[in-house]
Amino acid sequence: MATQNLFDLTSKVAVVTGGNGGLGLGIAMGLANAGAKIVIAARSVEKTAQALEDIRALGVEAHGITVDVTKEPAVQRMVTDTIDHMGRLDILVNNSGIAVRAQPQDLTVAQWDSVIDVNLRAAFLASKEAYPQMLKNGGGKIINIGSMYSLFGSDWGSPYAASKGGIVQLTKSLAVAWAKDKIQVNAILPGWFVTDLTRGIEQDDPARHDNISRRIPTGRWGEPSELGGAAVFLASQASDYVTGSTLTVDGGYSSS
Repeated sequence: MATQNLFDLTSKVAVVTGGNGGLGLGIAMGLANAGAKIVIAARSVEKTAQALEDIRALGVEAHGITVDVTKEPAVQRMVTDTIDHMGRLDILVNNSGIAVRAQPQDLTVAQWDSVIDVNLRAAFLASKEAYPQMLKNGGGKIINIGSMYSLFGSDWGSPYAASKGGIVQLTKSLAVAWAKDKIQVNAILPGWFVTDLTRGIEQDDPARHDNISRRIPTGRWGEPSELGGAAVFLASQASDYVTGSTLTVDGGYSSS
């Protein structure tokens, strides 16, 4: 009897929003390594071109779409374009995110709205558009990217924390609504990872960097590639009975 590979994503098509750098690219590369065809949906044409080159080097098909995930017509085009180029949509990773650093009393309403729109509203829009395509396929996987601030408060980033807390509840709500359609919806909550957004902390604020590092039981920050395994699990048939769950990938940070 042939051994079944529960983690094989060959023939599956995955859309990763914000997948042209940082954690999103780490996830996209992980899915590609498992055999999935990848659609990178992001704003920067230049970064997307480089990401596609890296993904195609793994021997899988990849396509780039320029999209503003906060605009409903743009998200609709993203899904239509995916179907036109790849023929189907099986996996959606809602990864796009931004943050504004300011104390709550100093935030403008426009700043608040911009963070909520990119981090939370966009995940709803993309999931809503992906739903009929997954329904047509007989099921699908949606992976929402939260944060350690899905669990903790943040004085410097209240809209970010609110949006990432909302991601967890959106995940649970979609999971309950779509379980009957064989669509599993789960969330990954990354901890401290080395990306372009965090790389400068060690030099610019060494005390903060040291405080963070001391709290991580594994003794180090994560690399974006280390999100790949969690994403493959939640994107594959290995997680067919897992839905509405949150998976922390943080080196034990949230447990310490």
